[in-house]
Amino acid sequence: MSDEEIRVHVLNRGRRYLQMRYVDVATGKQVVRSTKATNQRDAERAAAKWEAELREGRYHRPTRTTWDEFRERYENEVLASLAKATNEKVGYLFDKVEAILSPAMVKSLTTERVSYFQSQLRATGKLAEQSIKSHLAHLGAALRWAVKMGFIAKAPTIEMPRRGKTQTLMKGRPITTAEFDRMLAAVPKVMGTAKPRNAKMANQSAAVVESWEFYLRGLWLSGLRLEESLELCWDRDDKLCVDLAGNHPMLRIPRGLEKGNQDRHMPLSPEFAEFLLEIPVPFRTGFVFAPLPRWRKTDRILADYAGVVVCDLGKEAGVKVQTSEKGKVKYASAHDLRRSFGERWASRVMPTVLQQLMRHENIETTLRYYVGRNAQATADVLWAAHESAKVTL
Repeated sequence: MSDEEIRVHVLNRGRRYLQMRYVDVATGKQVVRSTKATNQRDAERAAAKWEAELREGRYHRPTRTTWDEFRERYENEVLASLAKATNEKVGYLFDKVEAILSPAMVKSLTTERVSYFQSQLRATGKLAEQSIKSHLAHLGAALRWAVKMGFIAKAPTIEMPRRGKTQTLMKGRPITTAEFDRMLAAVPKVMGTAKPRNAKMANQSAAVVESWEFYLRGLWLSGLRLEESLELCWDRDDKLCVDLAGNHPMLRIPRGLEKGNQDRHMPLSPEFAEFLLEIPVPFRTGFVFAPLPRWRKTDRILADYAGVVVCDLGKEAGVKVQTSEKGKVKYASAHDLRRSFGERWASRVMPTVLQQLMRHENIETTLRYYVGRNAQATADVLWAAHESAKVTL
């Protein structure tokens, strides 16, 4: 619709307020609204103002798009093309929006309501500021898409949280080799059967313990995230897969699990590659890791169950990675094993190589969490180089 085609006229239909209308050339239909004026002069002013807004594209007709309609379209038209992890994250976010705000219409997500939503996320005490910031970023992207689709006139202003000065970057810490050995030694006590009643039960207990010892070593050597480790396969195209076709074992990530929607190959650390190559060829089928539940009800455990078991191992081994101001102790988790992997390799390779090993989307994440974090380790390297230089002089 061009500016010249927009003409707003005042109508007197015998009602309390005079009305104004224009013809939408795209549909051929008349659009009518009240001037909120009782006399011709004020009505003409209202019509002129509306005509200017229409010509400049500043007027947006109120929409009646419900939250459920918006969510369904966003999931089908936007999230369907993104990685599985993003789908799950935004799905969790939308569930939280519904639980806290109960929006009937998309337009009810005003700046004030989104600010209240942020405060309620923080009030639970379960989410770090970085997690809250991530949720708000996804919500902002969704609402900007709603503007493009014409579901709302304007996206609400979202104030992103700022990291507190005293907040630590990590919710845990890298653990030492000695601490990992203690966790490994705790596997029989945590996952084994204390007093098996017969040989069958003893064999089953031994199999469970062996599967967890293997899995724990895999987490330590690979740097894989918990969910990734349980998805890693030898021979499936729809899962994270070990690729042995090249000169060195690689990690193949299928397009369905990637934000860029294309297959990618990422390097595996040499120590993890050697660990995998020790597995006999006939056993290189299916999932790489299959830790067994203590009481056999299923052959495949969920990530939540695996996470709890690793934390139990950390607690049994006495590996404390963080103590809150209130004295609450956090014991080593699967993610702390990943942190340990990152710290070990941070002193061996350049940041760009470490970024690929850790599979960080942005180099800033690698630099923030791993490169230059441990000043004492850096000092050790400097002094070792210094002593070596003195010997050669």
